[in-house]
Amino acid sequence: METLSSNACFGGTQHVIKHTSKACNCDMTFALFLPAEAQDGPVPVLWFLSGLTCTHENAMVKAGAQGWAAEQGIALVFPDTSPRGEDVANDEAYDLGQGAGFYVNATQQPWKPHFQMWTYIADELPALLAENFPLDMDRQAISGHSMGGHGALTLAMSLPGRFKSVSAFAPIAHPTNSDWGRKQLTAYLGSEEGDWAAHDASLLMQEKGFDGPILVDQGTDDQFLDLLMPEALSSAMAKRRQNGVFRMQAGYDHSYFFISTFMEDHVTFHADALWSA
Repeated sequence: METLSSNACFGGTQHVIKHTSKACNCDMTFALFLPAEAQDGPVPVLWFLSGLTCTHENAMVKAGAQGWAAEQGIALVFPDTSPRGEDVANDEAYDLGQGAGFYVNATQQPWKPHFQMWTYIADELPALLAENFPLDMDRQAISGHSMGGHGALTLAMSLPGRFKSVSAFAPIAHPTNSDWGRKQLTAYLGSEEGDWAAHDASLLMQEKGFDGPILVDQGTDDQFLDLLMPEALSSAMAKRRQNGVFRMQAGYDHSYFFISTFMEDHVTFHADALWSA
């Protein structure tokens, strides 16, 4: 690992770290906020997965999460959204390739050699964090925005017992039936639609649900509302009688102004689940 930067932040430290990823077969960068309590022992962990075109930096800088995490004594992990580098496959479109990993393990060329984001987030990065930092990996929660909300929800429902809580801001809720999903899932996983279901939060909610509380916020003025399809996830949660809250926030769009407005709610929601576990 190489520490690219470390900054004092709300009594704790905000790190940016680069490491060689075996899963993605390239260097990866992530950000880690450690609250002051980490100096005395392991602290709970909240993951935040970012959306299309983002890196580790977007939520680290724009979400305003560190102050609330410091107040609750929990760590924050901001992974990158995809593998990167000159030898990593890419596409001219913003919604495919670098910056658009969709948190899946690609099985198709030219994406397969590097785009193994599911394994990276589910296995490799947690193991690296557990080995090198004072984190209580028995107390994990996960959140995300847009493509990252899709990733947070699908990981949480597919890894029972891993996360105490899950939340999402404007998640891509039904990608198997949306242009933000069908294009990418075809490219990464192939044309067999049966292989896509494991990466659709609405279908997973119907099949499995989540063994903990869920919080979802969606803005009513989101410019991508038709692509996100929040009604599919809301309906699936209601039919399953899932322990959760789905909120339509009047007047809010898809931006980090929306995320930062409700970040305190999300961090507090996760802290309650993490500290009561």
